[in-house]
This record gives sequence, structure tokens and C-alpha cells, in this order.
Amino acid sequence: MTEKMKEIASRVRELRELSEISIEEMANHLQISPEIYQHYEEGTCDIPASVLYEIAHKFEVDMGLLLTGEETRMHIFTVTRKGKGVSVERRKQYKYENLAEKFVHKKAEPFIVTVEPRTDGKKPSKNSHPGQEFNYILEGSIKLYIHKNEVILEEGDSIFFDAGYEHAMEALNGKTAKFLAIIM
Repeated sequence: MTEKMKEIASRVRELRELSEISIEEMANHLQISPEIYQHYEEGTCDIPASVLYEIAHKFEVDMGLLLTGEETRMHIFTVTRKGKGVSVERRKQYKYENLAEKFVHKKAEPFIVTVEPRTDGKKPSKNSHPGQEFNYILEGSIKLYIHKNEVILEEGDSIFFDAGYEHAMEALNGKTAKFLAIIM
């Protein structure tokens, strides 16, 4: 677990305690088990970006506060230079770079997601979260598993979907893939 993920976990725990919300209540809100939620707060398990997004909404804070520990201040615009967004490593195969962590009261969270090719031959584990998601493939190609479907997306392709359905992405052809993900 990276030091950054431990810091994020600590901020989540602190906000929950200050809000006087139990672990069980948070887990129920996120539709996960209390054990998994507790692992998130302990920093022993990576918190998926989609879960961080839902936690931020529950606490009525901007996701940027969870990621950086600083209040977001920008309300007209924010610029994120290439490679300078706040990174969140979700799993070994996924890396998220937040592109608007300093903008206050966002209606969506934009990320550049890098997906490394799998070497274990297994399908990636799926997740779901409330809301909708838009993905635009920037480099490489991916297989998107959503609900009971498998969709191949190549560079320049996009997909918009109900993120409440379980989904996962997998880089194809043994090459790293990158895509723009907007979670709403």
C-alpha cells in the first residue's frame, strides 16, 4: 500500500468519525460489506476511485479533499498540466490520474486511466458504483466487461454506461491502454 493511499484512508476515517457515521452505515451506503469498508479505512486495501467519489458525496466534500487533504478552491476553471494530476492507484492493473481535483462542486470526476496488460490469464475483477460513466480510448485497446457483455474498444472509440452494472476493463494485445474516464 502506498503512503498516498494510507493518507487518503486516514482522511476518509477522520471524516466518517467527525460525521458520527458508523462503519456499518458507510458500508451500507456504499453497498459493500463492513469488512471491506474497514479495510479501506485501515489502508490495507486500495479504495477504488468510484468508491472515493461516493464517499465524497456522502460527506458532502469534494473528492479533491480526499485525494490531497486540501480544500478545493477553484470555481471558474482549473488547469491540470500533462502528467500532473493527482494519481490514485486502484489495483496493480489500473492507475487513475484525477484531472480536476482542485475544482470545487464538480458534477463529474474526470480521470486518465492507465490499464496495464494482465499476465495472470484471469479476467479482471468487476466493480459497480452509482451514477454513470463515460470512457474514451486514448491509446491501445481494451475489453470492457459490463453486466453480461464484453465490448472491444479501440483508440478513438467511446462508451457511456450505467455504472450501477458491474464492469471492468482489460488491456488487450499485451500493451498498456489509456482512456479518459468521466464518472458522474
